Amino acid sequence: MNNHWIPSSRINGQKLGYIPIGYKLMLTFMIFILLLVSVNFYISHSMYDESMRKQTRVNIQGTLKQIRDNVAYKVDDIVQTSATLYDDPTLIQSVRRNLSGTDNHIRMNHVILPKLESAAKAVGLNLRLSVYFHNQTVYEKYKNWDNDNNQDFNEQTYDIYHMTRISDEFWYFTLPEEKYNATMMWRQVEEDERDGRISMIRRLVDMNNPLEIKEVGIMRFSVRLSQLFESVDYTKLGDGSMLSVLDPFGNVVFTSGPSVEDNNDTLVKVNEYTALAAHDQKNYLIIEEDLPQKNWKIVAQVPLNIIEQEAKSVRTVLIVICLICVLLFTYLGYVISQSFSKRILKIVGVLNAFREGDLHKRIAYRGKGEFPQIANALNAMGEDFEALIKKVYLTQLQKKEAELEMLQSQINPHFLYNTLSSINQLAKFGETEKLQDMVVQLAQFYRLTLNSGRILIPIALEIEQANAYLDIQKVKYGQRMEVTFDIDTNIWPYETIKLILQPFIENVLKHAWSGDRIHIRVSVKREGDDILYRIIDDGLGMKQERIQEIFDPKDHSHTGCGIRNIDQRVKLHYGSEYGVSIFSKVGIGTSVQIRIPARSRNSNPEKKGSG
Repeated sequence: MNNHWIPSSRINGQKLGYIPIGYKLMLTFMIFILLLVSVNFYISHSMYDESMRKQTRVNIQGTLKQIRDNVAYKVDDIVQTSATLYDDPTLIQSVRRNLSGTDNHIRMNHVILPKLESAAKAVGLNLRLSVYFHNQTVYEKYKNWDNDNNQDFNEQTYDIYHMTRISDEFWYFTLPEEKYNATMMWRQVEEDERDGRISMIRRLVDMNNPLEIKEVGIMRFSVRLSQLFESVDYTKLGDGSMLSVLDPFGNVVFTSGPSVEDNNDTLVKVNEYTALAAHDQKNYLIIEEDLPQKNWKIVAQVPLNIIEQEAKSVRTVLIVICLICVLLFTYLGYVISQSFSKRILKIVGVLNAFREGDLHKRIAYRGKGEFPQIANALNAMGEDFEALIKKVYLTQLQKKEAELEMLQSQINPHFLYNTLSSINQLAKFGETEKLQDMVVQLAQFYRLTLNSGRILIPIALEIEQANAYLDIQKVKYGQRMEVTFDIDTNIWPYETIKLILQPFIENVLKHAWSGDRIHIRVSVKREGDDILYRIIDDGLGMKQERIQEIFDPKDHSHTGCGIRNIDQRVKLHYGSEYGVSIFSKVGIGTSVQIRIPARSRNSNPEKKGSG
């Protein structure tokens, strides 16, 4: 089985030289590795800087994305908390009303204060929630933050103010025009700059009239910069690096680096940062990452001299290691792959064939090693699987057929008993002509039903058998029963499972009577590649729950078992896409549809004969 290298030799006077494909691949691989290493030594001094920048950029961008996600997570928490107040109709309607006395006290203590307290404590941060209301009847309740001792207050708090306190403030005037559930602004306002904080500002609006959104107040969620940007840590990028957060206006909101002593300083203007970032691009790597929640940016500044110093020694070691690994693993890969790859591929091929259903695939190895044992086990497993599948399939098929034949044997004696009773009555009353017709039709019915034990019969015989049954019933019911046949002439070349039409007609006569007369329409047509039987009556009809019970495989009662077994019988022979479906409405009637494939009698060579 293995390929062996054939040395150059003289055969029939000709010199032959043959190199197996495995050797060719390994030689090509070795030449490629040697050229790559040689070129790398020659041009590494000119290419290294750029390649390291790219690699470092990828690593730093990955770190920045993690930092961005951490900041975005905290920002989303604050935004979601504000949304609980923004979308709270109870709070909005309560704030709109002008109340006093007891009513105002109830509103404050049962609506406004609990909701604000819940919002202030919803985020696990040092959060200050300040709410400004237009309604002057709402009480003010606030802590004096002008005291420097309060700037490091370590609890979640909420304050209530009147809008008159901020109506002249610049930051209030510059709040963007309200767009439902979208307008918000991050900015340092009030005591934020002093306390090293930043606020998320958002309106509270009345949406009773969507065409005219009315402002009822302002929410301000103030959070510490050090908490919001806790993950913005320069040490994640290495010594000498610096991380900065820029707001949409180009201001440095937060900075983390070895030269930063206090992150609570006043915002630095963007032009100062730009001058710093643009200093000596050859010595620094500048990378930005957007914070989409606020249109802010995280900017990383990484000194390349540190990267270069660390990389020099690493580069030498890696080159040596790579050379050793190339030589070692090339040799080992060659030896091992040539020994095992072909055998493994053959085993995998057999397993894939088994998975795709081809259980005839076999493999053969000589010798006494593990591979011959695996091959023998696979061959035996394939044979066992194939035999087991055939055995299970035949067993299940025989079981189904036995159940259906038993059902048929239960149905026919009952029908025979009723028919003989009718014949007896006709004999008593001397109606010999009707009696003769019924006996002839009974004989015709059983001749077609038995049909030499065959399961598949021409559709014409199935219709003839149903007609024979109806002729018998017409003797019994007379003018009370009206039957119409609608037969498509294109269905005559096709065959069907026997005895799937008559049981449904019998079911109509047993259960569907709603008056003195009943009308039955039997339709057999070809639609595309299918044959459709339809039995339609104007009887009592059924509820949808009853139809579901009939087709429920877990229902082991005898009610509806005939319909369920016919459905299973069709699916057994033709597949799950075929079978019985029932459409019914109480007081109107029922339509039963049986779908089978349109198969001609010549296209079914394997027909079940008599048992």
